Amino acid sequence: MLSRGRKYRAAAALVLLLLIAWAAAPWVATASVPAAAWTVAETPKLIALTFDDGPRRSTTTALLDGLAERGVKATFFLIGKQLEDNEDLIRRMDAEGHQIGIHTYDHVSLTGLSKADFDAQVAVTRQKLMDILGHDGFLLRPPYGAVDDAVRKNAGCPIILWSIDPEDWGDQNAAREIEHVVANAKDGSIILLHDIFSPSVEAALAIVDRLHAQGYLFVTVEELFAARHITLEAGKVYRDAYP
Repeated sequence: MLSRGRKYRAAAALVLLLLIAWAAAPWVATASVPAAAWTVAETPKLIALTFDDGPRRSTTTALLDGLAERGVKATFFLIGKQLEDNEDLIRRMDAEGHQIGIHTYDHVSLTGLSKADFDAQVAVTRQKLMDILGHDGFLLRPPYGAVDDAVRKNAGCPIILWSIDPEDWGDQNAAREIEHVVANAKDGSIILLHDIFSPSVEAALAIVDRLHAQGYLFVTVEELFAARHITLEAGKVYRDAYP
């Protein structure tokens, strides 16, 4: 009998059949999305788990360990000033198949910034990630979900928001966060959590277990949109990939 992690990894492998031609992010190099490997009736419910404000060594490590045990891939939007001394964690994320994105350098609102100040938050973080990982293709999540025309113009990549937010930064109540996410989960949802809080890590792993039991398959943001045959475009805002 397959272990829980092996079973979920086998299911996740099906998603990769959709992504063979998705070799590079479409805003970096044009790539065609392959035809679906499933009929509509066979397509599993897909959902993306995303984390902001990390990395934080203690909590992010615990989260990565729990996700690895479950064979789950997530998307991490990282703070530039927290990359130093956490390079090994970032390389681990990348090596284990998680997607990495930008959440600015100092966690400031990007709206109303000059181009120079915007680049100090986004372009500098992008370059630091490229220096660590040796590749580009990072999505952007603006702090607070704040977007204006200048943010869209200057992003240089797709802008990813969310459809489920349990506001885990508030009371840090894992039980409440779990129930909120599970109650609001839909095929194509993007969940927002923060991997800098221990209760959020606890909640995230329980959410994975609960939604796996309901037939959901966890994928990265890029995999979610690729499976829906949606080409992510630079400067465009995305909140979900509902069928």
